[in-house]
Amino acid sequence: MKKGVLRKEGQVIEALPDTHFRVRLDDGKEILAHLAGKLRLHRIKVLLGDRVTVEISSYDEEKGRIVYRGK
Repeated sequence: MKKGVLRKEGQVIEALPDTHFRVRLDDGKEILAHLAGKLRLHRIKVLLGDRVTVEISSYDEEKGRIVYRGK
């Protein structure tokens, strides 16, 4: 894992254009997240209600990127 990056679990609550998603984290906070490159490369679909793992930068905690799609 990278330095200065938080990994949190959450659920997708809204799909936005350009592979952006609104994610509600387990602690109740909502952030804007985009798909990581590996998910785009392997054409992994993320849908409403999916459990995801999000990496959040320590600089801007309102944005993140989805790095894993759960069941």
